Amino acid sequence: MSGPLSGNEAVAYAMKQINPDVMGAFPITPSTEIPEYFAQFVADGEVNTEYVVVESEHSSMSVCIAAQAAGARAVCATSSCGLALMYELLYVAASSRLPITLACVNRALSGPININHDYSDSMGARDSGWIQIYAENNQEAYDNFIMAMPIGETPEIRLPVMACMDGFITSHAVENIDLLETDVVREFVGEYDPEHYLLKKENPLAVGPYDLSPFYMEHKVLEAEAMKAAKARILEVAAEFEKISGRHYGLFEEYRMEDAELALVLMGSTAGTAKAAVDKLREDGVKAGLIKVRVFRPFPGEELARALAATKAVAVMDKSEGFSANGGPLFAETRSALYDLKNRPYLIDIVYGLGGRDITVQGFETIFARLAQITATGETGPVYVHMGQRSKED
Repeated sequence: MSGPLSGNEAVAYAMKQINPDVMGAFPITPSTEIPEYFAQFVADGEVNTEYVVVESEHSSMSVCIAAQAAGARAVCATSSCGLALMYELLYVAASSRLPITLACVNRALSGPININHDYSDSMGARDSGWIQIYAENNQEAYDNFIMAMPIGETPEIRLPVMACMDGFITSHAVENIDLLETDVVREFVGEYDPEHYLLKKENPLAVGPYDLSPFYMEHKVLEAEAMKAAKARILEVAAEFEKISGRHYGLFEEYRMEDAELALVLMGSTAGTAKAAVDKLREDGVKAGLIKVRVFRPFPGEELARALAATKAVAVMDKSEGFSANGGPLFAETRSALYDLKNRPYLIDIVYGLGGRDITVQGFETIFARLAQITATGETGPVYVHMGQRSKED
């Protein structure tokens, strides 16, 4: 079946089809609609979920941690400062190996206060131990949320998953999407059946104990190994999902990269505009392409290096500012991934779109023109620049 849904509606509908045990609910723009829509499903008796209304996002994640530790399947949704308020507990969830599923509707992080889209919220949590998967459009937002649980709940993984989509651009825009039948979704996701949990009287355990130096590092190494293993599991789940949906997903999407000499690396809804620019340039004989990173954690470094090995110049597009004085987080990861290539492409970083600032097809054409000039001259120029901001004279 198919129909017009906003991204928020699509994720809430996916939650309804999954029928989780617990939702920790607290509103924040632009994710507010997700708990609102889901509350209606609860009120109408369409799910059996325990819907817990709390006083803050910190408490929302606390509810999810307690529920998941007790053996229940828990979900929540948040954005921006809400994710920041959860910051302490994001680490607790991951280090306790609790596969909570969080719908993160990406919004600029204060300050100044801004309700529009960039990735400063989830990028700030990139090293918290959560798997992070990003959607370009409403269809991907729906699909990613359904795939999240079979990934995170795998016994060898047991990590929480952040299913991210672009605030307003994806969350509120309405698109026709293909929905799976509910019984198909339930069978695909399965029941949550952890081996160990707090309420299992046959095997009492503690969750989140005080971890002194003789044990702390060993537990962190296990967490790191789980993140490494998640890469293969993400691909396995994607292959299984393709069988029931016909839709193919990888760690990233390659668009017209078969002979690309000039390429972009980017994330999320911006890919739609960039693809239009690539198509236009291809008509003019420019060997342009792009890679849309879908999975940011675990970062697909080796795979990305292989995909970019034959290119001559690459622009990494960061929709968040890393304040490292060396570029944004996607650039740092991509540059590191390409380091071991014998013949590396020229690489630049473009920080753009902060606080919802738009980028056009013409803007991407300008970037590709710069890449062509770099290839012709061998002169990179400034490696780390901002694009789209007004000048001081303006």
